[in-house]
Amino acid sequence: MMRFCVVAFPLFAALLCSGISTAADWPRFRGPNGSGVDATSKGLPVEFGPNKNMVWKTAVPFGRSSPIIFGNRMFLTASEGDQLITLCYDTNNGKLLWRREVKSVHKQKVFRANDAASSSATVDASNVYVFFADVGLIAYSHEGKERWRQALGPFDSFYGMAASPIVDGDMVILLCDQSTDSYLLAVDKNTGRQKWKADRPGMNMGWSVPIVHDGQILVTGTTRVDSYYLATGERRWWFPIGSEGAMGTPIWNGDSLIVSFSGHDKPWLPSFESTLAQYDTNKDGRLSKTEFMADKDWGEHFGWIDADKNGFIDAKEWKVALDFGGGEYGAMSIKPGSATGQLPATAATWRMKRNLPYVPAPVLYNGVYFMVKDGGIVTSLNPETGTILKQGRAADSLGEYMASPVAADGKVYLLSEAGKLTVLKAAGEWDVLAVNDMGEETYSTPAISNGRIFVRTKSTLYCFGMRQ
Repeated sequence: MMRFCVVAFPLFAALLCSGISTAADWPRFRGPNGSGVDATSKGLPVEFGPNKNMVWKTAVPFGRSSPIIFGNRMFLTASEGDQLITLCYDTNNGKLLWRREVKSVHKQKVFRANDAASSSATVDASNVYVFFADVGLIAYSHEGKERWRQALGPFDSFYGMAASPIVDGDMVILLCDQSTDSYLLAVDKNTGRQKWKADRPGMNMGWSVPIVHDGQILVTGTTRVDSYYLATGERRWWFPIGSEGAMGTPIWNGDSLIVSFSGHDKPWLPSFESTLAQYDTNKDGRLSKTEFMADKDWGEHFGWIDADKNGFIDAKEWKVALDFGGGEYGAMSIKPGSATGQLPATAATWRMKRNLPYVPAPVLYNGVYFMVKDGGIVTSLNPETGTILKQGRAADSLGEYMASPVAADGKVYLLSEAGKLTVLKAAGEWDVLAVNDMGEETYSTPAISNGRIFVRTKSTLYCFGMRQ
């Protein structure tokens, strides 16, 4: 159901019949077209938490996925054991409207910073669409009836899959970047049948969510930024980059695409020879898992470096890991024009080669490009020139950041893994307006809709708004 008031009923009826999402909806990861911006909400609170400006709260099972909103319904994914869960709540009061479960098929083990329900849902007037790497794509009606299921996987990803599906027109689109055989997939939203599949050679270990602009799907990967024709999946243009694992979403700005990604110039691992000297206890010229686990920094990443999965790391595999993420990294603005094929270096109208956020995607709001990284370091840029406007720490919000910034009502909201939600004045010379404590770990990106902000913590879903 969609919101309405009596005086706006004719408009409501027209929207309902046409199946068009309203501007107040938050229909995919990071809201409208992945922008992280709600352009309609007013009167959002600055100070809020479990004991202040809370409209409602409800207990939820664990998952790192983010809230998705259509009308007065909110959708979440979660997992409990081998059960993969899709949940629907009433945004007015937090009441659980329905819960659907499917059982894991592949049961792939994933890295500790991921889980079986990291991918956020996407929704339109017809269905809600969810992706679980252990099953595939599933479509439910808004009332919870399963419409179709498209089996996918198993996937080759040591860290697990986490990209979220999007829906545009009559297609559900999903990016499946993995260690081998990466691809971009489009299925019919009404049947789940494949419409096209675009192979992505050279992509490795990515979790980016695409955006759609002017008939193109725009995707950030580990070695390229790619544009694909929405209708066919044919690649239109690409631009080489270097990324340690693409995440977040790109942002369209006027006639340009702004992207940001973490990378490096200097080796991020020691030489293989020095590593052997330190950990190769049996002197066989390679590293077993037992030997490499002695490395406190990289030991738990053995399964990624051991690409052929034979239980040993050799010099060739170490070189691949050593080179991963090197190249043109940082933030840049790419102006593709009408070009096709590989874009020239001059297509990047500005570049800022800095150590940028790894997981959180930036947000472009009020003419300013905002980024937050671990340690609570906030950077604001001029999106036309790449000039730094201000950089500093958000007081009392140190620690790691998994959630991406979101913005509305002249404010930018930053949520740390420790549950500290910082509210910034949305300006180049930003100021911290408040730091709110959710009282629990958080991994999900908040959603904003209809003058309220929705926050998912480890065990609770909150709705905050100014009390009337």
